[in-house]
Amino acid sequence: MAKNVTKRRLRKRVFIVLIPLVVYLSVFGYATNLYVKADSVLSDSYKSDGREKAELREEMVDPKYDNVSVLIMGVDENDHRKDDGPTRTDSLILATLNKDDKSVKMHSIPRDSYVYVPEIGYETKINHAHSNGGTQTTIDTVENLLEIPVDYYVKLNFHAFVDVIDAIDGINVDVPYEFKESDSMDKRDSIHLLPGEQVLDGEEALALARTRKHDNDIQRGKRQLDIIKAVVDKAVSVTSILKYDDVIDAVFDNIRTNMSFSDMKSFVSYGTSGKLDIESYTLDGTDYWPENVYYWKVDEEALTETQVMLKEHLNLNTSQTATESEEEADSQDAAPPLDSN
Repeated sequence: MAKNVTKRRLRKRVFIVLIPLVVYLSVFGYATNLYVKADSVLSDSYKSDGREKAELREEMVDPKYDNVSVLIMGVDENDHRKDDGPTRTDSLILATLNKDDKSVKMHSIPRDSYVYVPEIGYETKINHAHSNGGTQTTIDTVENLLEIPVDYYVKLNFHAFVDVIDAIDGINVDVPYEFKESDSMDKRDSIHLLPGEQVLDGEEALALARTRKHDNDIQRGKRQLDIIKAVVDKAVSVTSILKYDDVIDAVFDNIRTNMSFSDMKSFVSYGTSGKLDIESYTLDGTDYWPENVYYWKVDEEALTETQVMLKEHLNLNTSQTATESEEEADSQDAAPPLDSN
């Protein structure tokens, strides 16, 4: 009997040791698999913008130690439109990240903003920058507008947006009104949403991000910022940990960035700090209708305040880039061709 008791105690001790060991090895194996897969997939998504550093930086930055900015570009591209010629940016969000206080400021730039595009030499809608020169022209235009360096960019199409949200089993958002909208393949009025707080899948969230039938581009930008916040909140939640494998698959082929895998790992600390602070803004302005073509005329005073706030958030000298707009002033007199899109 003494031997049997000893054996039972031994088995119990073995189980006590083995159970956490198995759990640890499973978690470690899953994490290792994710790491290897993410490294491979995100390496394929890497696309240099041809710069060693932002034009408005004196030296290169490292997101491990420095405050940085990221330009998020949502392009109006899908399988249905891929042969339709140059794409435009359907959404532009400039995020600045402060390493010390783990804060993020996201600024939505309305797609119809009337701005100077250096590549073409006149003022037009900011979404024309991408169709006239792609990523680099868009970056140059945003830097010229906000007078801060754009260190990194992330460009994604409709499919990336839909697939990532589906990978985390949808997001909880408040739909402001009833509407119908096209889906990611431009099937007219295929998405029908009613007002109220609810969980949206990828296609529904895309419809909410794109629609502006009952309000304007400013409200549309605010909705996009709310959706991004909802995605971040869901992605860093415990319930989404086992979904990361699907998220990585969703990113493949639908996203381009000049961030290396090492750069991306540096941003993990923002989400795991437990005190991530995300604030959202949009560029103030007024409706502008020259020759019956709609633009969003950015308010100059509000723009100056935004420039100062962004520089302070990045810990830049507020006068460091102040002469940039002056240098461009003389070249912004050309009359722009008007375009209703």
